[in-house]
Amino acid sequence: MEINKRKIAVVTGTRAEFGLLKNLIKKLTKINEIDLSLLVTGSHLSAIHGETIKEILENGFEINGKINLNLKSDSPRAISKATANGIEGFSKVFYNTRPNLLIVLGDRYEILSAVLPACYENIPIAHIHGGERTEGLIDESIRHAITKFSHIHFVASEEYRKRVIQLGENPKRVFKVGGLGIDAINEMNLLNKYEVIKNLEIKFRKKNLIVTYHPETLNKDSSKKGIEELLKSLENLKDTTLIFTLPNADPHNRFIINKIKSFVLKNNNSYFFNSLGQLNYFSLLKICDGVIGNSSSGLLEVPFFKKATINIGKRQMGRLKAKSVIDCPPKEELISKSIKKIYSNEFKKNLTNLKNPYGEPGATNKIIKILENTNFDELISKSFYDLNLK
Repeated sequence: MEINKRKIAVVTGTRAEFGLLKNLIKKLTKINEIDLSLLVTGSHLSAIHGETIKEILENGFEINGKINLNLKSDSPRAISKATANGIEGFSKVFYNTRPNLLIVLGDRYEILSAVLPACYENIPIAHIHGGERTEGLIDESIRHAITKFSHIHFVASEEYRKRVIQLGENPKRVFKVGGLGIDAINEMNLLNKYEVIKNLEIKFRKKNLIVTYHPETLNKDSSKKGIEELLKSLENLKDTTLIFTLPNADPHNRFIINKIKSFVLKNNNSYFFNSLGQLNYFSLLKICDGVIGNSSSGLLEVPFFKKATINIGKRQMGRLKAKSVIDCPPKEELISKSIKKIYSNEFKKNLTNLKNPYGEPGATNKIIKILENTNFDELISKSFYDLNLK
């Protein structure tokens, strides 16, 4: 007897977000009652950003749709056009395939371009990692907009659950499951130091740091100042290996990329990678002393390894942070001071019993169990949930 399968589509637009979704996608494909479609867009299809679609294919996943946003530059106008291209591309896919549920994660314009046509096609949407705050980014508004378009929510913490409800979402459809990043790490067999050296052709020194600096999309000037001050603080470090990763495909990222490439050319203790791949990246986190920059990974995943994060500027302002995270203004002397701090005995001691605010492994299985017990047809009808403010 043929099983009447439920069709679920999952969208991925960046290497970081695919890393979070990977185990969920893998486990959903193994459920007989589900027909899963993987839709790939954004920087996965961009040569400038490493064409990380290759990583998806190397992991053995079948790609059911490619929606090319044709992002031509890092200007706000170019990103507006890319979003419009995404809306057009996803509308065709959804019209032809009619999934019973769309799963999206996060807060980026690539995801918004999928959510809008899904809304018009009356496709229920499941949103992961809603309710968070990133006050230095345009993504703050996009995330909350996606929450309002969505019908079921999987959040990382109780604080984020309350915020989604505050946005008018029914508490019965808002589930605290924890962060997916911890699951991604827990499922991996990480590489040892020698395997990483062979893969990346790098040399480790007495001290080793990963550097990831993304634009602050609400303030062009702060992005430029931030990377300049950060690089000044790094250029005089002694016996330290610096491993730079590519910034997101956000407005003004070209300036950051050019500054980093110029720095690496002048400093032979530095390396720059368009895409490390998830296995290499997490293996590096295990080996290195910590991360510097403003990536969400420094908050979501680095604490799992009980390593330090120096979080620069306002990009991640408002997010929950472990005690391993040092918030630092984009000023050379303060960044240098923070780097010294992470090597102090007192700071290292505090890492021993570190508690991660994004929970323990298990988010993936919680999401799947909830989806298996959810009638997708009933999701599409939703009303604004009013708080009792009396």
